[in-house]
Amino acid sequence: MASNTETYDAACHCGTVQFQVTLKGGLASARRCTCSFCSMRGAVALTAPLDGLRFIAGQEALTLYQFNTHAARHYFCAKCGIYTHHKRRSNPNEFGINAACLLGVSPFDFSEVIVNNGVQHPSDNPDAPDIAGVLRYEKS
Repeated sequence: MASNTETYDAACHCGTVQFQVTLKGGLASARRCTCSFCSMRGAVALTAPLDGLRFIAGQEALTLYQFNTHAARHYFCAKCGIYTHHKRRSNPNEFGINAACLLGVSPFDFSEVIVNNGVQHPSDNPDAPDIAGVLRYEKS
């Protein structure tokens, strides 16, 4: 395995959807987004190439949500409602993977997460800054 990739077992909350994912850039690929949907969802997403996602069980239990341009494809477990992954609008050759679904990983493991500017999406406004800010978590 190359040093910039890491493979993890993953699942939704109820365990119906189980998958294995190879991350491009490992845990360092963690990002959040300011678009209307991601702001409400609140997940930390990690980057995987399209061929880096392999379902072990439950793929048929996934449900799809799309909005606005319908370019991004957001997937959820139909049983427990957990967001597992999405096919990105900004790079359709990548998936965003919910960090909380990775076994042994928590969104609170990341002390800093870059926040992408989804309000001014690069597909709509190429001159807008890519980064909106940084989200920080400090353990007490």
